[in-house]
Amino acid sequence: MPQFIQAKTILSKYKQVDSWFHIRYSMNLYRGCQHQCIYCDSRSECYRIENFENILIKENAIGLLRSELKKLREKDTIGTGSMNDPYMPVEKEVQLTRQALEVIYKFRYPLHIITKSDLVLRDIELIQKISRVFATVSVTITTADDALSAILEPGAVVSSKRFEAVKKLNESGISAGILLMPVLPFITDTEDNIKNIVVKAKEANAAYILPAFGVTLRDKQRAYFFDKLEQYNPDILALYHKYYHGQYSFQSPAQNSLMALFSKLCKQYGIRNEIPAYEKVVNQQFSLFD
Repeated sequence: MPQFIQAKTILSKYKQVDSWFHIRYSMNLYRGCQHQCIYCDSRSECYRIENFENILIKENAIGLLRSELKKLREKDTIGTGSMNDPYMPVEKEVQLTRQALEVIYKFRYPLHIITKSDLVLRDIELIQKISRVFATVSVTITTADDALSAILEPGAVVSSKRFEAVKKLNESGISAGILLMPVLPFITDTEDNIKNIVVKAKEANAAYILPAFGVTLRDKQRAYFFDKLEQYNPDILALYHKYYHGQYSFQSPAQNSLMALFSKLCKQYGIRNEIPAYEKVVNQQFSLFD
């Protein structure tokens, strides 16, 4: 059962803007994640989450967010989804993410939402308002195969529902794209998977696709991932033992050819392979009737 806790802070500031996601501030309203993706790096020792399946709700998060935004001197993009998904099932009832978006809109901050959930569609009207400053939504899709996505990301909605969410977000005028990451060696690093994701992204009018042809593997996270691989397919686990040599990031042996294919397809379909960034504008004007 989810539990309520008191947080000390709610925003973390990066030393510099993240070069991939263009995020300056990271916001995590929960600890732990119900999506339980078998490859999730947030299980690593460095994050000090003892039980990743135990969902902790930061009860005072919204008050902290208001207080911290008042004190910030530099207006830049707030990102969600770095340590958990802001739209995991518990959000349906608790609505911390929705409340946080309302605060972010009030303070006119740019926003980048990262999620694997179609629950983000609930907040389309609010995200539209934030997008008057800047907002983008990145939906993580690692496989075009719903059956496989249910194994890799058992607590998240299947990939087809995520593609539908991307389409609806773009139809509403919100910039929404796809995070094709991680591309798992010997599992999702196939030409067919890359082709299918790019084609479905085009059908969903995705604004961009950002790939990562590999997976991070360290301590507790690696052990959990390998345990799941043994249940899923021991032959694949044997390949990891053969080719993985203890490094932090294990890249797909096919990454060069897959990147070439991916780039070719993105050019063919007119899809960007980078996320748009917030451009700071002086004296932005807003309607008094928002």
